[in-house]
Amino acid sequence: MTAPKGPTLSVVPNPKTDTSSGPQVLQPSGWPMPKGYANGMAADGRLVVTGGVIGWDTQGHLAPDFIAQVRQTLSNISEILAEGGAGPQHLVRLTWYVVDIEEYLASLKELGRVYREIFGAHYPAMALVQVVRLVEKAARVEIEATAVVPR
Repeated sequence: MTAPKGPTLSVVPNPKTDTSSGPQVLQPSGWPMPKGYANGMAADGRLVVTGGVIGWDTQGHLAPDFIAQVRQTLSNISEILAEGGAGPQHLVRLTWYVVDIEEYLASLKELGRVYREIFGAHYPAMALVQVVRLVEKAARVEIEATAVVPR
């Protein structure tokens, strides 16, 4: 029997975290390095999960523009993670739901700045989904987060 052909998997150390106790990036050999996200993550520890988080402030108000909503959404996620004893460095997955993918794509440079300002240079596995609308009608973005805190 012959071995199946295909890419092999490598674990890419994250220089910003201790790879023995934090999430590790999974990067199949020969694949191009993704920019701003990881293809996969591996981690062992206590799971911290958010629901779909939107960019409302403590009074329940949403900013009218997309970037401001993303900034507040990521800040809200950071606060939820802290409540669970986690930080951005523990993130293993983010799922973004946007109502306008063109708005997202047109904002990539600013989105990157906002992301790094709040989460630093830690890029977990991510997915982006365009939806018809979100439950909160004025919301432009909703993000679910999964983090793993080392034992």
